[in-house]
Amino acid sequence: MIARAQEITSSLEATARKTGWAVALRGIIAVIFGIIAIRSPNLVAGAFVIVFAIYAFADGILDFVIAGQMGRAGQPWGWHVFEGLVSVALGVIALVFPGITLLTIILLIGLRAIVMGILEVVAAFSWEGAESRWLLGITGVLSIMLGILLLGSPVVGGAVILWTIGVYAVVFGVMLFALGLRMLSTERHVEQMHRPAATAG
Repeated sequence: MIARAQEITSSLEATARKTGWAVALRGIIAVIFGIIAIRSPNLVAGAFVIVFAIYAFADGILDFVIAGQMGRAGQPWGWHVFEGLVSVALGVIALVFPGITLLTIILLIGLRAIVMGILEVVAAFSWEGAESRWLLGITGVLSIMLGILLLGSPVVGGAVILWTIGVYAVVFGVMLFALGLRMLSTERHVEQMHRPAATAG
């Protein structure tokens, strides 16, 4: 039983070390996207669609990376694959239809936020043994709240909506970055725990 518990803990720690950098990078990209939206509230719809598409592609690719690392570590990975597919699909839609209206892209962002939020909450509960999963759960709740806000009031002034999206992206990104750093910190913790054992051996 003890050996099994140690095996599970080791697997979780290995997963955290391998996926922490990708989670942190997702946070950085979200913050950059948010800053662009906040500093350029009068950004024309066409330009904002392109910015959103680039963000969606990058975020989706990193989700695939996280899914691959978690799969190799024996952890649940299907939610991350689906999340990545949703992000990439929305990015494709934005690029294939460059004349898409700002209202439509806001609805797409709202829909994506709700889907991402639900998946992140589910992932937080399914990622057993991870101390940092509460951060993932909070980001999921924030995503759902933003999605409901955007779908409920899509006709509010474009500048106000872009500013709201920007603030959310920055907060969301900071929390993801903190989650990534917390996951990466497990590597140093494990090394400190194992160093005495190696010295004693």
